Amino acid sequence: MKGNMNNMMKQMQKMQKQMMKAQEELKDKSVEGTAGGGMVTVTVNGHKEVTDIVIKEEAVDPDDIDMLQDLVLAATNDALKKVDDLVNQDMGQFTKGMNLPGMF
Repeated sequence: MKGNMNNMMKQMQKMQKQMMKAQEELKDKSVEGTAGGGMVTVTVNGHKEVTDIVIKEEAVDPDDIDMLQDLVLAATNDALKKVDDLVNQDMGQFTKGMNLPGMF
């Protein structure tokens, strides 16, 4: 019985190290969200940090700032949704079969 417990603890520690490594690697991964047919592109890394915003010149209309703000907002939300998908894909391997609410 004690041997099984020690083995289980070693497996948990190994999985924890793998999870930490996978979480750290997410910082090096990035996704792009776009809006307006590519008029605005927002790049976000796996830690949900915005790393780049590209706005095409055609999207800049001084008489319609609201549209530009909407495009930036939509592109950012698109990128954040893609990051959630990336995180679930990368980290989901550790939570398969476990019912851990609020884990990821």
